Amino acid sequence: MGVLKKLRIRQDNSNANAAWFLERVEITDDKDDTTYYFPCKRWLAIDEDDGQVARELVPVDEAFMRKGEDDDEESSTTLGLEQKAMSTTYTLKVKTGEKKYAGTDANVFITLFGIKDDTGMINLKASKTHRNKFELGMTDEFIVEAVDIGQLQKIRIGHDNDGGGSAGWFLESVEIDAQSLGQRLCFPCGRWLDTGEDDGAIVRDLFPNPLQTELYTPFVPYEIKIFTSDLFGAGTNADVFIVLYGRFGVCTQQKRLCFNKRERTIFFERGAEDMFIVELEDVGDVIEKIRIGHDNRGVNPGWHLDRVEIRRLLRKGKGSETIIFPCECWLARSEDDGETVRELVPSDIITEKLARDGSLKVTEIEVEDALETHMYSISVTTGDVYGAGTDANVFLTMYGDLGDTGERKLSKSETNTNKFERGSVDTFTMEAVDLGQVFKIKIRHDNSLLSPEWYLDQVEVVDLDTEEVFLFQCERWLSKKKEDKRICRFFHVMGYEGVRETENSKKKNLPPALKDVDSNMNKKNKKKKEEIVEELPIIPYHISVSTGLAEDSSTSSRAYVIVVGAGQHKTDRMWLDMTNGRTSFEEGSLESSVCHGADVGEIKKVELGHDGATPESCWLVDELAISAPTRGLKYEFACKCWLAKDRGDGLTSRVFNMLDAETISITRKIIYEVVVLTGDVQNAGTDTNIFMSVFGLNGSTEEMFLQKNEDRFERGQQDTFNLEIDDIAPLKKMRVRIDGMGSRPDWFLDKVTLRNLTTEEECLFTYEDWLSRTLGPKHTLVSEMAAVVDGEEMVELTEYIINVKTSDVSAAGTDANVWLIIFGENGDTGTLTLRDSSKSNKFERKQVDTFRFSDILSLGELSKVRVWHDNKGPAPGWHIEYIDVKDEVMDQTFRFPCDRWLAKNEDDGQIMRELPCANNDKLDFNEKTKYEISVTTADTDDADTKENGWVILEGKKARSKEFTLENSSKKKRFQRGGVDSFDFSSKNVGDIASICLGHTPKDGKKVKGEAFWHVEEVIVTEKEMGNRYIFACNAQIPLSAKRDEFMTFECTRTVESFASKASSLVPVKYEIIVITADQKGAGTDANVFITLYGTNGDSGRRQLRQKFRNLFEREQADRFVLEMLDMGELLRVKMEHDNTGLSPGWLLDRVEVTNTANGVTTVFMCGKWLDTKKADGQIFRIIYPKY
Repeated sequence: MGVLKKLRIRQDNSNANAAWFLERVEITDDKDDTTYYFPCKRWLAIDEDDGQVARELVPVDEAFMRKGEDDDEESSTTLGLEQKAMSTTYTLKVKTGEKKYAGTDANVFITLFGIKDDTGMINLKASKTHRNKFELGMTDEFIVEAVDIGQLQKIRIGHDNDGGGSAGWFLESVEIDAQSLGQRLCFPCGRWLDTGEDDGAIVRDLFPNPLQTELYTPFVPYEIKIFTSDLFGAGTNADVFIVLYGRFGVCTQQKRLCFNKRERTIFFERGAEDMFIVELEDVGDVIEKIRIGHDNRGVNPGWHLDRVEIRRLLRKGKGSETIIFPCECWLARSEDDGETVRELVPSDIITEKLARDGSLKVTEIEVEDALETHMYSISVTTGDVYGAGTDANVFLTMYGDLGDTGERKLSKSETNTNKFERGSVDTFTMEAVDLGQVFKIKIRHDNSLLSPEWYLDQVEVVDLDTEEVFLFQCERWLSKKKEDKRICRFFHVMGYEGVRETENSKKKNLPPALKDVDSNMNKKNKKKKEEIVEELPIIPYHISVSTGLAEDSSTSSRAYVIVVGAGQHKTDRMWLDMTNGRTSFEEGSLESSVCHGADVGEIKKVELGHDGATPESCWLVDELAISAPTRGLKYEFACKCWLAKDRGDGLTSRVFNMLDAETISITRKIIYEVVVLTGDVQNAGTDTNIFMSVFGLNGSTEEMFLQKNEDRFERGQQDTFNLEIDDIAPLKKMRVRIDGMGSRPDWFLDKVTLRNLTTEEECLFTYEDWLSRTLGPKHTLVSEMAAVVDGEEMVELTEYIINVKTSDVSAAGTDANVWLIIFGENGDTGTLTLRDSSKSNKFERKQVDTFRFSDILSLGELSKVRVWHDNKGPAPGWHIEYIDVKDEVMDQTFRFPCDRWLAKNEDDGQIMRELPCANNDKLDFNEKTKYEISVTTADTDDADTKENGWVILEGKKARSKEFTLENSSKKKRFQRGGVDSFDFSSKNVGDIASICLGHTPKDGKKVKGEAFWHVEEVIVTEKEMGNRYIFACNAQIPLSAKRDEFMTFECTRTVESFASKASSLVPVKYEIIVITADQKGAGTDANVFITLYGTNGDSGRRQLRQKFRNLFEREQADRFVLEMLDMGELLRVKMEHDNTGLSPGWLLDRVEVTNTANGVTTVFMCGKWLDTKKADGQIFRIIYPKY
């Protein structure tokens, strides 16, 4: 057989005393007189150790065996670590399905097959989790050890069909975790192992599903020896745990040393020496400290620990090192200081190394630079609010840059007998190994006793050795009934600027350094990836998936998307994480996710799949939509296909080509980094809902909701996150609004910073005041802040004086409540309540009411106002003659004529009107105007010219004459990289669609040879209105004396001026046809509202109502006519309802909007439910035009 590598030994567990403790096996090869020593020192028994009756053993060097024989005291601890290091421990989690009669009473066995070897048949006898194994819906855990079988390829699992009528078994899956290899593999099954079900097989070969494979940093073995002191009552029956710490706070998970109650009664007896071999995270070359403690449970929990010895193998060479951690003190509530947790630092390190001559060299050194043990004073202040105190048990964990304390119970207050009462300060002393700079604490309570709710004001930590003070402002409830109903919170030290980690941001129960399986699952793909060195920027992708309505169409598998661009560019696998606690793609649901992946440029293909590998992992995908907001595009695929092993073509992933998608233009977004600073004043933090709107020169955003995410917007805290904001730069101002809800409705906002991640431009918005109904001088829930760029304010404060003239017609006055929004070139004012009038009785016939609004950001030139009322009071109908708005700083008055009713029973029944500004006279297109033509010559060799250019403007109304772009010898133009401007008078040609650009000799002579002028860009500005037309040329214009030789360029981009937009604001009637889908229950009884968005702004929220008609019924088309100011080109609509009535759910098919002035119809296809109980539970939809 050659050199022996391993042996496998087992017993068949028959007869009464089957349990066997095997010391070792010695095998002598008589041919060359070689003796192999196979130490075991383990039980082969189903009710001892790990429950295995088979072992694989590896040989060890004779020098280690001799050491064990020479030293009787140490012999019991020898070589277990070496055996562990040379073998692999597999943790098996066997999941029985949830079908009827899925469990089995048969004897189950398994074989693991690697690329080198297999484990042989292993009987799964002793489950770590259940006494009665393999029952319906249960997961049973087993430990299997094997030596050098290589990478797992498959497993064979089956049973002996013994167990009478309960032998049949439905196996869901087997998960195998090999910590020493850093792999967690899933072997899906989803089939019966039953002679009377499926194909009748009771043994199946299972293969790992690559999409469910997790790779992480491999664990290493440690041999831990616990020495209990030889004192009266020194032993314990409590559950003992240990944590190992390396440098820079790197630590292992908290490891329990006993598996069950029986083991707890055997170990940790008086004067005992107990050895445990465990696999834990690699903490590096140096173990700086350990934490050891117990849960204080059992009959005699008090424990006197003498010392702990930790042995691990050397990284280089054969041998090991043992680190000794002396303790010599009690871990008991009734002894010493009452602590049940101790932190220990090393005193000595013993190294055993195998020399070249086969001898064992032992060296012992004393640890000189061990960390010091510090005493920390912790002062906990309970808030002075009603019901602030708690009777629950409180636990604290402190984190520093050198490590953490682990969770400690705050049991004995040095200042109060009754801890944590309203307005009190409780002081505790904690001993811990030096934490360095304390930057974070975790504090929680166990929600026990009668009054567990607790309002925590602050925690102050003082390092008594260095006298450093660390302050944590809390001001939060830890309560199951208040705020966000959390009883565990993280707080960071005041002034902390690092990355903030919350409870939800931590990955649950995952080993450190968890990698995506894509990084090294497929070696071929990996090689390809290495060739592509280009680092692509990361952008957000908005993905939504509709699940079909057929039987078995839902899935609980994890779904993913891969986006493929041109030239091998593609994103990593982007997993679609569920929201709102949902765990599966339910039948008829609509799930949306925001994923971040590489910007692949123009999208060519999209792959959709899931990780389900069992026959029952079926998923019927109805529709897939993916949008890239930074590119302003959305793609919709009508999939209507199965992703299933046993449906359709058996594929669980599909690639969709963009040619099959419907492409929709959406609002283009820019990624901004947002930094919000909450003020450092008492109770500045909030849990109210916060909304933000941003206004720029090129429009404004809708109101954006800022997620709290557990711990944002707390006192003195700086919160950084990214937002997708419309491309409206340069920014002018910001509006922040709170809704005043929640247990802490007030918020002290200091400032907000926006940084454009593309251009790096930064804007500062400063407020430094309360948003509150009761606090601060303003008593407001809305703040407006001017943008400050490079120290310059973009908008100045002003006072608006609003005069509202009620008409002189019968019953013109109103008793309703009235609101107004003013629109201008710097955005809008937000909603202004017309409450405090100069007249005691407002809005009476033939009356002028004056309202003043001071300290409001100036809108510059005004374009329109939106005015409406709530139709309440005895006589709500109202006839307005005009509204005047005076800007005090500009000293200019803007008039908005109306002369219309705002009444449900008069005119067209509308109670909202938009009024254009009469100051913005329409431009007469017959008049002459001036054009500025700006030409940019390319910054390349030979781009310039000494000759003249000429240009003709081709507009939608007319064509201009030829303008000569003269290049004189005195004023040299068209130099390399230069920008030259020319002014011309001409008739107004309307919107410019294209230009003709020529290049001609100055003297008009014939051209000898070839000459070119490289033009980069041409910008034409119409001076009267200020509209800009941009032409990206990047072309070489040939020199020619002939006027018919020129180049034509289409307009690349148009920037419409505010004046132009304002002049086009004329009243237009829009015909709106709403079609409800033809499906059961599609109609709604709720009130329906529409908001139109166009290039000229939005319409405001308008109710769609008609008298004496049952609207929005199944397969019904409802027609409405609404008058509003010209919206320009329609960009999107928002459809919503108020969820009232007996059947509010609504399946909207489509909306058709016709501009009756120009006859243009825009169709908005929906096909989605607006229903709290269907699809994604939303009762609004934003719909973009499809054609």
